Amino acid sequence: MGRNTRKRRTPLATKAIAASAALALGGGGLVWANFYASAHEDNSGWNQTKSTNAQVATINCPDVGQKLTKVPRSARRGVAKELALLDRQVTEAYKRLAETRQAQAGDANFVNNAILGPLKSKRVATLDRIGININRAGGQRPQNLEQLAQCQGVPAEQPQTNDGQQDGDQNQDGQDQNNDGQDQNQDGQDQGGQDGGQDQGGNGGQAGNGPNADDFVDITQVQGSAQLGVGANGLPANGDSGSTGSFTTNCGTNQNENRNSDNVIVAPGVSNGAQHQHDYVGNQANNAFASDQDLANGDTTCQNQGDRSSYFWPVLRIQDGQNDIDANAPGGGQDGNVGTIVEPSEAQLKFVGNKTSDVVAMPQALRIITGDAKSFVNGTNNANANWSCTGFEDKVQLHDKLPICPEGSSVVRTSNFQSCWDGQNIDSANHRTHVAFVQGDGTCANGFQAIPQLQVRLVYDVQAPQIQNGQVQNAFAVDSFPDQLHKAITDHNDFINFFDENTMNEMVQCINSGQDCQ
Repeated sequence: MGRNTRKRRTPLATKAIAASAALALGGGGLVWANFYASAHEDNSGWNQTKSTNAQVATINCPDVGQKLTKVPRSARRGVAKELALLDRQVTEAYKRLAETRQAQAGDANFVNNAILGPLKSKRVATLDRIGININRAGGQRPQNLEQLAQCQGVPAEQPQTNDGQQDGDQNQDGQDQNNDGQDQNQDGQDQGGQDGGQDQGGNGGQAGNGPNADDFVDITQVQGSAQLGVGANGLPANGDSGSTGSFTTNCGTNQNENRNSDNVIVAPGVSNGAQHQHDYVGNQANNAFASDQDLANGDTTCQNQGDRSSYFWPVLRIQDGQNDIDANAPGGGQDGNVGTIVEPSEAQLKFVGNKTSDVVAMPQALRIITGDAKSFVNGTNNANANWSCTGFEDKVQLHDKLPICPEGSSVVRTSNFQSCWDGQNIDSANHRTHVAFVQGDGTCANGFQAIPQLQVRLVYDVQAPQIQNGQVQNAFAVDSFPDQLHKAITDHNDFINFFDENTMNEMVQCINSGQDCQ
């Protein structure tokens, strides 16, 4: 994605890729921590280290959108536009980082002075406008908001210490999302260069922006990691009590090639708000400017016309050096997403019940995001990536690695959505707090109500990547923000409910009565 024409490759040993500057804004104050995530040990812990002059691989900025839990409804659209601008500022800074390797090599202060300093200045102005938007709408400006302006360079190489400090280990319907059951420690892996992509490194011109050989694992060599209590596809099994039925909706595999790089949930009214392409099935009216009325009246690819819901996820690409239709477009080549887009061979959309109770109907226009598109630098608190291969799903679920499947086996992405709802809101300021995952015993906490849990299973018939001499050939990856380096853990999935009332009631009845309906 860069324009630097020099040929020297810079190896990136990622034993301790940083996920620094974790900021938590709440309770009127600011909490600062400085942690580094091991990219080789499956997010098993965050390792606190001292900063070094090691070459910077990417940029980590506080995820402001996650911190803003109290934004007046009338201010949310304006705030969303400013948040999208913050994302664009990070992308532009990352591009400059990737294009100036020679200058960085000759000046230890180049990144701070020429990239991070100007980025901070831009973020200060944008954060001020966010505060003004909130204040004008009658809300209270978050304290110390300007402190979220500072970004950190993520070193390409860090000495690793293990102080046993763990990142938040979330319970997602009984699944441990933080254990692939494998030792990923491969010191000194050559990542094919971080010189803006000129040294192709054997993966179709994506070198320097990921994925790299170290991001893949031969699934036949991984010890089983599927957890007890999960059923087929590595997803939570229904319990013996509670609501044991299911409802499956068939909405196709995006044969229509309906794609855009918008995200009407997190960036309404902003073109290219996602900076990566999404596949859309179900509702065909989804774009950045779609209102709830537009979606309610939109056409649907679902066989059951009572389902006009929108299901969308980042596209998967083969990094084969070929240009797809968006090679020169925002969200595609302009944002570092290159190669041939692959349509899934299967897209299974299934709703299941709760292990301990009946479920209630989801409200129309309910929005749910599962996973975190920025989890490579944000950490694993909201990560929910699950990768496997057909024939291995009940044995191995990978979360921060991409699978190399044996002959005759296909790549599988699965997502289980939050299945507890606060009973009031169809969305929240950070698009997270109005829904939650069940607790370890299967119940909903904090007075939340159990709703049908959406499970999405996507299957891809792709050629297995080949790794030779530390280089990957025929790599595949999901689209991502450029600064996230196309890491497996950034996979995510989105849903907006537009079942009509009768069909939703049918779903609830099927699930609560133990039937399997379509």
